[in-house]
Amino acid sequence: MPMPPKLNRKRALFVLTKIDEILAWEEQKAQERDTRFVDLGRYLCEVRAGQYWRLENLKSFEEFLQRRFPDSRRTAYYLMSIHEHLPAQIRRDLKQVGWTKAAELTKVARSDGKDFDCAAWMHKARSLPRDQFKREVDQHLTGKDTEPTEIIYFKFYKSQIPVIEQAIETAALMLGSDKSRGYCLEMICADFLAGANLDSGQPDVLLSSISRLFEFLPGEQRQAFVQQITEKCHEPRSGKEFPPPPRSPSERRAAPAGVTPGRMEVPELRCAVASRGSSSGIA
Repeated sequence: MPMPPKLNRKRALFVLTKIDEILAWEEQKAQERDTRFVDLGRYLCEVRAGQYWRLENLKSFEEFLQRRFPDSRRTAYYLMSIHEHLPAQIRRDLKQVGWTKAAELTKVARSDGKDFDCAAWMHKARSLPRDQFKREVDQHLTGKDTEPTEIIYFKFYKSQIPVIEQAIETAALMLGSDKSRGYCLEMICADFLAGANLDSGQPDVLLSSISRLFEFLPGEQRQAFVQQITEKCHEPRSGKEFPPPPRSPSERRAAPAGVTPGRMEVPELRCAVASRGSSSGIA
């Protein structure tokens, strides 16, 4: 076993101190950014209301955002939503909690509506650490403890980002804007897996994927879907099979090996989610 190097206490103390200073500086900058973004959202709301973009000879607020936020205008609208959905008595104190907690407060305010308890939630936002406050909000919205989370990073080319953003935004429209981008990505992946395993004949994976898609449906659509399944199960069976409904030529194909005729078609389930109550969900 090699001998450890001789400890240079003076140098070690200097290096460790510098590390602590850099980490403290980073934390301070993060807090400053959290506070200043509250102001940024308020100023953006004022620019839109007063049409200040005309001062730069621009044609619309969208063009203004395109110049200021070339990579993603979603950030701008996210900051603005904080001031649009929170009551006035909270907006005055948002700089005390920062925009990250303010975004969580917005979720509660939109969910509770007139029953939103401003004082209680503002107290939690001030007193709880950021992660703990987010768990409180998630538990309030879902009625259950949240699952452990993990941050995953991906590297994309700039040419890929518009396609990814459009897919997530489309999923958000189907699921509801209160769902996180993580939920939207999970729905896209579950939809892909269900379609892939429909062709490859793996019913267990298909069932798991469809179950996850079912959880994304709003309450009314869940009930309608269950009712359709129940009616299908209780339909009287005769000695011969009825042919499936006609398909377009591009969709007409034989059932893959291992897939029972009459199974649920995932593309049709996706249409049911998108139409918010469409009656088509069973093949």
